[in-house]
Formats: sequence, C-alpha cells, structure tokens
Amino acid sequence: MNLEINVTESENQNLAQVSGEVDVYTASKLKETLHPLAEQPNKHLIVDLSDVNYIDSTGLGIFIGTLKSTEKSGSTLTLTGLNERVRRLFEITGLNEVIEIDATKREEA
Repeated sequence: MNLEINVTESENQNLAQVSGEVDVYTASKLKETLHPLAEQPNKHLIVDLSDVNYIDSTGLGIFIGTLKSTEKSGSTLTLTGLNERVRRLFEITGLNEVIEIDATKREEA
C-alpha cells in the first residue's frame, strides 16, 4: 500500500497528515518528510495518523528518531488521530510514555 503525507507549515507549528500503511517499504518516505520538519527549531510538530491503520517496527523507529530530532532542535512532537490498533501498539511498546499522544484529531495547523 502507498503512503501519502500532506504537510501544512505555519509560523510555530507543522502538521503532517499521514495516510496509508507505515512499514518497511514506506518508512523511508515518512522519515524523509518528518525529520526535516523535526529539525526546525522551536516548532511543534503534529503528526495526524487518523488515516493510518498499520505501523510496523520500522515505522515505530521513525517516530523515535523524529522525537530525538525534535528534542535536539528545541521542538516538540505530538501524535494524534491514532485508531485503537495503532494506539495499542504504542502502549505495548511503551512509546506512549515518551511520545505525546493526543486523543483528539487536529483539523488545521
């Protein structure tokens, strides 16, 4: 399955709306999009996963790397719109303890 990412940038916030599956085949595209956004200083990066129904371990690694990039640049990372299956994956791995997860969906950046 393909992965689509739409980015909306504003002065102090970036919104990345992701749809499709995040797996070993699509993770590089996600990384190429998120890491430059995460490296922008003093911004809030919101990743909307409302249209994502599958993430594998490679995808989880991308989110860990993105979190590290935001911390280095003085920015923050929030994931939003996780369905029950994806949310459970973050809970099982303990990543919900280190990555902020917002239960509400953000419509606009």
